Amino acid sequence: MAERRIGLIMNGVTGRMGMNQHLIRSIAAIRADGGVKLANGDTLMPDPIITGRNRGKLEALAKAHGIERVSTDLDACLADPKDELFFDAATTQMRAGLIRKAIAAGKHVYCEKPTADTLGDALELARLAKQAGVKHGVVQDKLFLPGLRKLKMVIDSGFLGKILSIRGEFGYWVFEGDLQPTQRPSWNYKLAEGGGIILDMLCHWRYVLDNLFGNVESVSCLGAIHIPRRVQEDGTYYDADADDAAYATFQLEGGAIAHINSSWCTRVRRDDLVTFHVDGTHGSAVAGLTDCWTQARVNTPKPVWNPDIPQPINFFEGWQKVPDTQPYPNGFRVQWELFLRHIAGEVPDYPWNLLAGAKGVQLAMAGLQSWKERRWVDLPKLEA
Repeated sequence: MAERRIGLIMNGVTGRMGMNQHLIRSIAAIRADGGVKLANGDTLMPDPIITGRNRGKLEALAKAHGIERVSTDLDACLADPKDELFFDAATTQMRAGLIRKAIAAGKHVYCEKPTADTLGDALELARLAKQAGVKHGVVQDKLFLPGLRKLKMVIDSGFLGKILSIRGEFGYWVFEGDLQPTQRPSWNYKLAEGGGIILDMLCHWRYVLDNLFGNVESVSCLGAIHIPRRVQEDGTYYDADADDAAYATFQLEGGAIAHINSSWCTRVRRDDLVTFHVDGTHGSAVAGLTDCWTQARVNTPKPVWNPDIPQPINFFEGWQKVPDTQPYPNGFRVQWELFLRHIAGEVPDYPWNLLAGAKGVQLAMAGLQSWKERRWVDLPKLEA
């Protein structure tokens, strides 16, 4: 048994998602637990260098989490042969250019989504990586949520029968910044800085729908800017010109229909910040971030429409919770470990790659086109 080092350039981990999910709960946690155990008994130990523009922030973050290396010179890091993997969680607008550089330097690539802000750039990245022979992956974290893993098990068991429809609700109220401080950065609401919920969330819905229910074949999407004026980080008001809500319907391969509402302008009264209600011929399921409930055909109540009396049925009581029969570690960490094993040669076919990332961008671009042209938009098959 031996410990195998893997040098890892981590860019953009001073931001909320990069710091919490990728650095602290994934790479630092893997290191603290002794690395990734391989099938042959070896251990793969990530050795990260975290990069960014603010050395003070980088050094404080590194000290807090046992990271030994920091740099503000990304080009020098990419030129260093002892680091073989580049990861990016910085801004969407810069991502395609950074990934091009990393591929040109011969680095394996793992990155957040969207992989680019145009479909042309996203496809080019997939083609460049294929031509260069480097390994590549894109974060598709919601597939590894406990609730969706349980839902996948329900689907695979045949419990639902033929899936008819999927209704998704995602979102919460993002404070405008006047009465209470906002909980999302202002760039989310600025087109010039890569903002907009359609670009952000339809990339997620593409891989969720494709992997659980059937490939997305077409989309009809209506976006909205519900709150056009917000307060930014310096306390001044700004005009929000990027969509803060999207109402999208998807036609899936096999005939199922999905509709997903995504909104940063909704107050939550449901089981979780995201829920998926799936109806099939033999049963139904409702999944959130951590839990999943099912109702079989034979356990379905028989409502009768009568507006003159209070509803006699408690509809929540007719559902059974899928139990926790195994541990569910952090989903970001699970995917990190899979990708690291992919680099080590243990996972030969890695499906969540830059082409999968391009499919997410394709759906986001089609959603924006649908909104602009007020029509259905078909999604042709993509190839790298």
